[in-house]
Amino acid sequence: MKATDEQLQLAGNHLAELIEQQGLTLATAESCTGGWVAKVLTDRAGSSAYMMAGLVTYSNEAKQMILGVDPQVLGEHGAVSEPVVRQMVAGAIRATGADVAVAISGVAGPGGGSEEKPVGTVWFAWGSGPGHMKTSLQHFEGDREAVRRQAVLYALQGVTRFLEPL
Repeated sequence: MKATDEQLQLAGNHLAELIEQQGLTLATAESCTGGWVAKVLTDRAGSSAYMMAGLVTYSNEAKQMILGVDPQVLGEHGAVSEPVVRQMVAGAIRATGADVAVAISGVAGPGGGSEEKPVGTVWFAWGSGPGHMKTSLQHFEGDREAVRRQAVLYALQGVTRFLEPL
């Protein structure tokens, strides 16, 4: 099922309002979503008040150079893994100075999947530092756009859930 533009906009606005209310800044570290989470959050006027940076680290090299992801962790677990998204969040916070970061790495398809990580497999992490981080593994259905849209929506909703108890 594809997430609609309206669903993305509503989720983005809800998250933006929450971040603004809490006086926080956010950075994104995106792979398979290609900057789409940052795009949704910056569609809203005044987004510079809460949006620190959107980092698209699609290649393993970019994950290493920009976010400081350990090459050994990438080699052992692959880019689509919990240890990598955890390091992506930590790296995004370190690189940008944001209060909170979200990381997404997955297999959007149509190729690139494996038996262990089929198309639609996406890892997420949200956090404000190494001691305060949540992760989630999701398996989405559909074509490349459907997987990416669902991942964007899930990421926005995940950051919202992460921040609500604060």
